[in-house]
Amino acid sequence: MLARAPHSLRAQVVRIRVAPPARFVHGHGEYHHLPFQFPGKKRLAFGIKLTAYLTAGFSIPFAAAKFQLNKSAA
Repeated sequence: MLARAPHSLRAQVVRIRVAPPARFVHGHGEYHHLPFQFPGKKRLAFGIKLTAYLTAGFSIPFAAAKFQLNKSAA
């Protein structure tokens, strides 16, 4: 598309500069990919709690489906 465009349009496209992402501007020091502070020495407890939370949330639809199927069979 730009190969057939007039020279002035190509020159305008070349002049457009994209600002680099402002990752460290928010003032929290270094960048963290989690929205909370990861516990340093309590990794095992955190892993157990996270696994329990995700397992419970994932199993709720299956438990509800089983309940509804058992209810309709009765």
